[in-house]
Amino acid sequence: MGGRGWAIIKDFTLRIQRGDRIGVVGANGSGKTTLLRLLTGDLAPDAGTVMLARTLSGVMIDQQRSVLSPDKRLRDVLAEGGDWLDVRGVRKHVQGYLKDFLFDPGLVDARVGTLSGGERSRLLLAREFARRSNLLVLDEPTNDLDLETLDLLQEVIADYDGTVLIVSHDRDFLDRTVTVTLGLDGSGKVDIVAGGYADWEAKRAALPFRVREGSGVGKSQAPANRPTPQPPPASGRGRKLSYKDQRDYDLLPRRIEELDAEILRDEAALHDPALYARDPARFAALTEAVAKARHEKAAAEERWLALAELVEG
Repeated sequence: MGGRGWAIIKDFTLRIQRGDRIGVVGANGSGKTTLLRLLTGDLAPDAGTVMLARTLSGVMIDQQRSVLSPDKRLRDVLAEGGDWLDVRGVRKHVQGYLKDFLFDPGLVDARVGTLSGGERSRLLLAREFARRSNLLVLDEPTNDLDLETLDLLQEVIADYDGTVLIVSHDRDFLDRTVTVTLGLDGSGKVDIVAGGYADWEAKRAALPFRVREGSGVGKSQAPANRPTPQPPPASGRGRKLSYKDQRDYDLLPRRIEELDAEILRDEAALHDPALYARDPARFAALTEAVAKARHEKAAAEERWLALAELVEG
């Protein structure tokens, strides 16, 4: 999606299934909220399609405590003033449900205005989690949460039997809750990484450089100031290399080409939108293999360039 000749999100295909826990990460302005709105059908793409299940029923939690009127009682917020409420199809007494969210059941008739910030957050979570749904969307859910409420939120997400989409800058929270991370770098590309924020960072750290704009997904290119290693000339000049150095100087260009081929092959497999759902173990193995290959390639390039400088004198 984009405009004025540029794309906020491009070349992105993903199939989300029931039970997936997906985190969306990236710098401010990289398109996280836009991607979230596209995935939930709140925003139509300029190109491509978004297919939503007919039975999709979502709940959005964004920690807007201001929607809770300070004059209302807790039973008013949860049970419309009564003693019982429907919690995703199960009938529960309001005082017992309050206890599930770390409240003293005796507070059932307390006013919202008397609650602390953390208590209001828990009340909002209790209200939203009671609704019947199969998609839970959380946009920066950990903002201003105390540790007690944060632990509770992680437990509730773990027990949720639907799909979860989370936008957050909280690395630890994502590592504890999501199984797939969508990483945005601001160029329009979305990395699909098995695991949490730490796994996404590990993949980024293993990249010697980012894919250039317009170079195509999965195609690696060296930056302008880094020459592509070429086979050594017939007769070297400058400093004489040791046996090991000469061997590396001769063989590394071919090894770099082999690594490029491996990276392209594995990234092509990773771009199968059904791979993660069909075979998550293979998805994880390929992701790790690409990261290792990129790391080895970066080291090989640095080694060859250092040797080339010696040869050039």
